[in-house]
Amino acid sequence: MATYKGAKGIISYDVMETYRNTNEWLGATARALGSYPAFAMIPHPMFKLMSAWGRVTERSFSRMVIKPDWEIPPIVSEDGQDHIVYVEPELTLPFGDLVRFRVARREPMPRKVLLVAPMSGHYATLLRTTVTSLLSDCDVYVTDWHNARDIPVSAGKFDIEDYTQYLVDFIRHLGPDTNVIAVCQPAPLALAATAILAEHEPAAQPRSLILIGGPIDPDAAATEVTDFGNRMTMGELDFLLIQQVGFKYRGAGRMVYPGLAQLSSFIAMNADTHARAFINKIFAEARGLGSEGDKHNTFYDEYLAVMDMTAEFYLSTVQRIFKEREIAQNQFKVHGRRVDLSKIHDVAIMTVEGANDDISAPGQCVAALDLCSGVPDGRKQQHLEPGAGHYGIFAGKSWRLNIRPLVLDFIDEQASTSGPAKKRRINKPEDCGRTVANDEDGKLAI
Repeated sequence: MATYKGAKGIISYDVMETYRNTNEWLGATARALGSYPAFAMIPHPMFKLMSAWGRVTERSFSRMVIKPDWEIPPIVSEDGQDHIVYVEPELTLPFGDLVRFRVARREPMPRKVLLVAPMSGHYATLLRTTVTSLLSDCDVYVTDWHNARDIPVSAGKFDIEDYTQYLVDFIRHLGPDTNVIAVCQPAPLALAATAILAEHEPAAQPRSLILIGGPIDPDAAATEVTDFGNRMTMGELDFLLIQQVGFKYRGAGRMVYPGLAQLSSFIAMNADTHARAFINKIFAEARGLGSEGDKHNTFYDEYLAVMDMTAEFYLSTVQRIFKEREIAQNQFKVHGRRVDLSKIHDVAIMTVEGANDDISAPGQCVAALDLCSGVPDGRKQQHLEPGAGHYGIFAGKSWRLNIRPLVLDFIDEQASTSGPAKKRRINKPEDCGRTVANDEDGKLAI
């Protein structure tokens, strides 16, 4: 779908990398100069501020090209023992791996979860806290997508149809007792992958599908993200955003949507908040109050680590999911064959939304329940978390305190061989419409 841009695309890509590299160098220089021992004899705060600015700047720009490690802490068992967590590839494919988190010296857990990470500019490690919170109760697998700049052109293309096929292969590999949790961007494609298995390989379909903050129907509630997709033509997006990987990386010549460009748009959405955070961090460093593991470093070490997406994946996502709304209209096709979402009959569906989500607003994700008309109403559930933003519904306080327990209860209810289901943690009606379930008439009742 992306056009060849020749030398112009390569120059644009390398200009961004040069800008990043220059700022990293300026930060390192300011840090070293401001920390020069001779300047300690001059009682002026300028040098401490210079050194602090340099440390923050160097660290920030260097993180943009580093893939974070998972760094999953040991899991404590009921007998008080620590169990080390090993991150191991289960399946290795050119554009992404199926990764297993193996807990040493622990028997297989009754719950098996496939966590589908978004391919939207950040690495799968963005779900680190989500993985950690689930590991004590589940065997966890995750989709670990590769940085497109490191994938040779000889590996071929990768668009949303290929992404969907990867999910089909991963779910088939894990088996029918798998519970799929799709976070944000992959929610519509996880829904499509489930429909493919339901129609063609029902024995391999997952037990349950939990969709968290995903754009099933982007037009159900407008946000800045969806408005951007409708405002820009595909030609404008191709010309302005798609660039060609420079010769510095293995994927030289591949057309991509650069992670640095995506990061710029992320920051622009909340520019004032990010500016205050960095100013406060610089002053904290100058006063000697900063630390390696403080909240700023913990958040921005992950937030600033970005990856490139293949041009065909980005453009096909915008065109087919946001503009043409193929999933929302049940007209999505994979390799020329229509994916009929109504073919899903035996998979329980749950949707989770945040009331303050400014990326996938309430209404976008819950549209999946109407599309899955073949699923009995008793096997559908919706949860709306009041006061929660996009990040909070899968990794923040709202996830830990309210959403995670509900998700685990929902998974337990679908396990026909695990004995009596645990009592569901359903909030009371007076809890601001926190949980939404189907009434006897099949309509959504808060």
